[in-house]
Amino acid sequence: MKKLLLLLCFFYNAVLLSQTVLNSFALNLNRPLENGQILNVEDVKTNDIYVFAADDKFINILKYNKSLFLKYQFTDSIKLARDRSLIGHSISDDGNPLLYWATNNLRNIRIIKYFPETKTSRALNFDLPTTTEYIITTFQKNNMFYMLCKETNQQHLLLYEFNNGKAEVKMFDLSGILFQNDKGQNLAFNTIIRYYPIEKMNSDSFNTLDKTVQKTKMYITEGHIFLSFDYSLKKTQVLDLNLSTTNVVEKNFNQPVSDKASKSSNSFLYENKLLQLKASKEELLFDIKDFDSGKTLKSVSVSKKDSISFKNSPFFLQINGNKPQQIKTTEKFLKQLSSLNTSISAFKNQQNTLLSFGGFAEYQISGFDNIQSNLLADFFDNDFGGYSEYSSKMIYFDAMLNQNLEFVNNRQSEPLAIDNVFYYLN
Repeated sequence: MKKLLLLLCFFYNAVLLSQTVLNSFALNLNRPLENGQILNVEDVKTNDIYVFAADDKFINILKYNKSLFLKYQFTDSIKLARDRSLIGHSISDDGNPLLYWATNNLRNIRIIKYFPETKTSRALNFDLPTTTEYIITTFQKNNMFYMLCKETNQQHLLLYEFNNGKAEVKMFDLSGILFQNDKGQNLAFNTIIRYYPIEKMNSDSFNTLDKTVQKTKMYITEGHIFLSFDYSLKKTQVLDLNLSTTNVVEKNFNQPVSDKASKSSNSFLYENKLLQLKASKEELLFDIKDFDSGKTLKSVSVSKKDSISFKNSPFFLQINGNKPQQIKTTEKFLKQLSSLNTSISAFKNQQNTLLSFGGFAEYQISGFDNIQSNLLADFFDNDFGGYSEYSSKMIYFDAMLNQNLEFVNNRQSEPLAIDNVFYYLN
């Protein structure tokens, strides 16, 4: 009777929640919160799904087909990768996975190839050259693992491409590229990325405004890496790094022009279009340019006295990750935005493109005496009170574009799942 009652309860819950568990597998991880690492990846050739879950003793490898049915499971000792971090993966031509385990200083990488069918593994070592200053970022593309690195005192970038356990290095020479500030002074590439570190954008997920606020962004597409620079209020500078030829092509896009002085501008590269945002206390300017031709496809100007008819959300102000609070007028929104760095992000949602306009800043505060300048006085609005040693402020609103680059007024649109996750965590 008890078993029957339990079965009925499970059936009732399944019907009530309208959810079905496709598959499940119990992982007995040792102290997973302290030492656990997990990575979910897809084999782009077969669409098989891999799960790599490790603790301080073992690595569990589960392989699912594209319908999420378990094909096999393999557990191996982690002794060859003990006290290392899992920084990436690749899939070899024979279909076996490789994991890349790095030391804390990222100078040595242990490449371990796993053979689940024979339940064996094989390890290789890769040491970064002493001339490498640091690793900018890592990423996976077409089942291969990549590391983008910066060499000390060199005006170029090195890209390490790992395939079947072998590394091929490609150099992108940037010494011939002219970088200039708004005063016409020449800047070295090394200086720019020292003050404005390169931030990698995710092409398959939403990039939050605190990430897209960075002045130097990196976009990865098929066969290309794009670097965009927004350190100037006059233009957006974009470098196209061809992965096949290692050629570098430069393009420049003028920022929206205004008679009023602007304090901040930024851009976001999306689906072969460049979105540019410029703001001041008086107005907000937004341009969409075709990346290939440079032609302006859409231009929007909003003054502080205007209402923004195309926004699909209220104006939101969020401090230190707390619950967002609403701002009523465009004028108040622009006043708050003028004390921050502007930021814009785009994400494809079915047939339309979701846009987030706003700004973000993070400050380190050591005491009340530091809050004396007008900038910080604006930053810590008394209505929202309080500060901590590290304080952040974000202001934003959302909009939507259709395929014809026309704004869609849809106040009932569903929020992004990532937004709900952030609200829950906060």
